[in-house]
Amino acid sequence: MFGRRTSDPSASPRRALPAQEAAAPVKISDAQVATLEPRGQPRAEAVVQERRHSEEYYDVKTTVFNALIDTIDLTQLAKLEAAAAREEIRDIVSEIIQIKNVVMSIAEQEELLEDICNDVLGYGPLEPLLARDDIADIMVNGANTTYIEVGGKVQRTGVRFADNAQLMNICQRIVSQVGRRVDESSPICDARLPDGSRVNVIAPPLAIDGPTLTIRKFKKDRLKLDQLVKYKSISPESKTILEIIGRVRCNVLISGGTGSGKTTLLNCLTGAIDHDERIITCEDSAELQLQQPHVVRLETRPPNLEGEGEITMRDLVRNCLRMRPERIIVGEVRGAEAFDLLQAMNTGHDGSMGTLHANSPREAISRLESMIMMGGFSLPPKTIREMISGSIDVIVQAARLRDGTRKITHITEVVGMEGEVVTLQNLIVFDITGEDAHGKIIGRHRSTGIARPRFWERAEYFGETGRLAEALASAEAHDPRNGLGDSRA
Repeated sequence: MFGRRTSDPSASPRRALPAQEAAAPVKISDAQVATLEPRGQPRAEAVVQERRHSEEYYDVKTTVFNALIDTIDLTQLAKLEAAAAREEIRDIVSEIIQIKNVVMSIAEQEELLEDICNDVLGYGPLEPLLARDDIADIMVNGANTTYIEVGGKVQRTGVRFADNAQLMNICQRIVSQVGRRVDESSPICDARLPDGSRVNVIAPPLAIDGPTLTIRKFKKDRLKLDQLVKYKSISPESKTILEIIGRVRCNVLISGGTGSGKTTLLNCLTGAIDHDERIITCEDSAELQLQQPHVVRLETRPPNLEGEGEITMRDLVRNCLRMRPERIIVGEVRGAEAFDLLQAMNTGHDGSMGTLHANSPREAISRLESMIMMGGFSLPPKTIREMISGSIDVIVQAARLRDGTRKITHITEVVGMEGEVVTLQNLIVFDITGEDAHGKIIGRHRSTGIARPRFWERAEYFGETGRLAEALASAEAHDPRNGLGDSRA
């Protein structure tokens, strides 16, 4: 982003600083510090904390920031590397603090320096939150109210913005990085951060209390199925079954509610795909973090100001059929693209995957049917259900429980049709047995006793029947109904 720092004085971003002022010193009271949980990640080997500041702090910050803008040449600053630009800003701000006779402690001065650097080079007050890896969601409801989700629970923070104008500027900075815009004429926008975190902005006049920014953060370290076992989201046997399902090219639909971990689970499932396969992903905002070498990522595009140039998810799915995909991964199925995805699954693109919002595997089938009908396809319901049963092999249901934990609650096969009803059979289900003294859900993943699933022949073709039979037998042996043990998750 920035060029190398140069020793040429003419290329320095620094303009002449104003002369020493004889005015009375500007005083700042002690900031009220409200420390939340540390993010668990060091920044310059120090723990970042969130703070509530007094109004005087923001007045001083505004004064220093305005002096910085008058002093610095932003064009030259943009040519520096990120670290050099941050150091240059810190030097200039330190001089401004001395010239303005601002009276503050060393800790407050360091905090002010960091805040101003974040405002100029980053996302302002959001930077400490974005740096924390334990935060799943950031929800900004206007300039004065910010919530985060940690460990499945939503809590309020002391983070605030100077005003709605500053918040709107940061929103513009985020969405402009992916070629989008948000303002009164286009007040709703979906975007993403460079690390793939999903961003939604809704601005006034639609958002009455000021711009509302929602960020679904992605962890820096990509989760794998082994870690889901460690977090007790699935059992070891379920993990083996999911690995086999991903490798033997079953068509998989991941179903779940908002925040249940569908995209995370999709990322984990793709880890079982062989590295010699060509994968094409279609998403509204590119979030998936596939590790295979041969991946083509496609992203939808909203219409421009004239209402033209929109590229929908259906356009992407239809186009990727001409790109010789071996697997098609759809980030979220939410409209008429469901028909094209099912067509692709039926015509040689085995192993395709997608997610959708539904509360059970049965409801996922109904939602697929509804999306196809709402897409304007005048097909009889039985024909649509036959297409679904012939295309989808496995539905994996994810859920976020009332204690904030996320579990894989069903691994379900689509067996076929009985009359006009799509037949399903569960391989693994999660049973809730109670809760502990801290309110945490206690439960177990158990086998339903299916020893030979419908995808057995696929597993045989890929040489995975041994592992599959062992995993199913082990899951059944751990079923407490058999009196042979308790597989808690």
